[in-house]
Amino acid sequence: MAGNLIEKTPEAYGYPLLIKGLFTTSLANRPQQEIVSADGTRRTLSQLRERVGRLASALESLGVRAGDTVGVMDWDTTRYLEAYFAVPMMGAVLHTINVRLPSEQLLYTIEHAEDKVILVNKDFLPLLEAVKGRISTVDKYVLLADGEREERPASPLPMDAEYEELLAASSPGYDFPDFDENTRATTFYTTGTTGLPKGVYFSHRQIVLHTLGALLGFSTPGSGQRFHRDDVYMPLTPMFHVHAWGMPYMATFMGVKQVYPGRYIPDVLVRLIRDEQVTFSHCVPTVLHMILNSDAAKDVDLDRWKVVIGGSALPKGLAQAALARGIDIFEGYGLSETAPILTLAQLAPEMAERDESERLNVLTRTGQPIPLVEMHIVDEEMRDLPHDGKTSGEIVVRAPWLTQGYFKDSVHSEQLWRGGYLHTGDIGYIDPQGYLQITDRIKDVIKTGGEWISSLEIEDIISQHPAVSEAAVIGLPDDKWGERPLALVVLKPEQAGSVTPADLIAHVKTYVAKGLISAWAVPEGVQLVDAIEKTSVGKIDKKLLRVKYGPQPRD
Repeated sequence: MAGNLIEKTPEAYGYPLLIKGLFTTSLANRPQQEIVSADGTRRTLSQLRERVGRLASALESLGVRAGDTVGVMDWDTTRYLEAYFAVPMMGAVLHTINVRLPSEQLLYTIEHAEDKVILVNKDFLPLLEAVKGRISTVDKYVLLADGEREERPASPLPMDAEYEELLAASSPGYDFPDFDENTRATTFYTTGTTGLPKGVYFSHRQIVLHTLGALLGFSTPGSGQRFHRDDVYMPLTPMFHVHAWGMPYMATFMGVKQVYPGRYIPDVLVRLIRDEQVTFSHCVPTVLHMILNSDAAKDVDLDRWKVVIGGSALPKGLAQAALARGIDIFEGYGLSETAPILTLAQLAPEMAERDESERLNVLTRTGQPIPLVEMHIVDEEMRDLPHDGKTSGEIVVRAPWLTQGYFKDSVHSEQLWRGGYLHTGDIGYIDPQGYLQITDRIKDVIKTGGEWISSLEIEDIISQHPAVSEAAVIGLPDDKWGERPLALVVLKPEQAGSVTPADLIAHVKTYVAKGLISAWAVPEGVQLVDAIEKTSVGKIDKKLLRVKYGPQPRD
């Protein structure tokens, strides 16, 4: 459709939405704001911006040009934050390498992304050494070392420079150019589906708009479940995973104090929360569970801490344990493909006076869409389903920051975007207030006796038993019923030997008696296990669990 386009004055500045623009306001208003590392190093926001310039100059000296890809393998450090900005701001592409991938998949992502330079923490050198001689794209390696030079490990990989020495010898005055805001800024790889990892990519425009949209979403409540300029932010989601949910970009744009914890060691995390007065974090349930169960956290005041849970459903049992410690806990939802935030489970004003059980039900939902997210639940023919809090369908979305496809993979890109909406692969319903509730992944829904059973719902029920630490529910083949649910349960250490599988089945049956779930949802069996396998980003690995606990192939 033809429209009445605006006229542009020849010297008018169009202000492209580029990542470098996220520094503008915070540098003007809060240049002395602190950015803290786990080792105690303290820098200001102004110094961060200077180091971003030095890193860009250093990368240019190593041959990086616009369009080249730079990989990073590090813990959650201020160096990673510097790369978040410097690499895309110079027109190159940042590849946040998943250091938890097996060696063959790690090699595949480096080659597929066409990494030219890799910045690698000394702790991850063995991962690269395992595939040495098979990496064809990388020209230079830069060592990220925390100790003195004599402590740096010898490696068969040719280290071309050490990060701090390289920055010290480089100019802070890199002139970051303007360019098309649709230029690719980042690439990373998702392992949430079968087959090889899929490359997800985002432009400068998309990252800036996600930053603005998510901040609007976080600022909506009058109190609670908020992120604002007086918060102290610490990521607890790996920075290789979906830009740490985009939060470092938001924190830098807002000019809040930031704390980077390095490796996730419970005692260190708790110390930083206490000493730096951390008020806002985000993580998968596994990490929060680890912190709450650490000895270091037992005597620490956590009642100023706000935590967004994502990546996996927030079990009510874990939420109750967090609320009991004073933590303002709530759920968020998104995918690697969506940059990632789509919804936040924040309490509406009228819900503040409701009893704890009702508020808990809202905080552990998937939440309401943040600004600029268009969300539908649809049937197999892409027809909209009612928002009645009961009717489930696949969740499809549109927003200005969704990946436009998978890198160099047109077949899966077309599947992702069939019908003009991004298909999440998640099943859920939306209630009349607009709150989404995920009930399962399409591939994790259990169909038994003609009934669809939500594995997440059964997990949530089991997690509320006082003896349960963690639970996972999978569907296994059954000759009679098609599939039947199997529950895998980790008990709290002090409860070992005091609870039987029959006790846990009886607990689930109480929900049947109350009319809250179908009798079909009662697990066929419960296995008490020492641990539940997780994916590289801390999600329950149901694909692996189905293989491990399912029918074994015959010789």
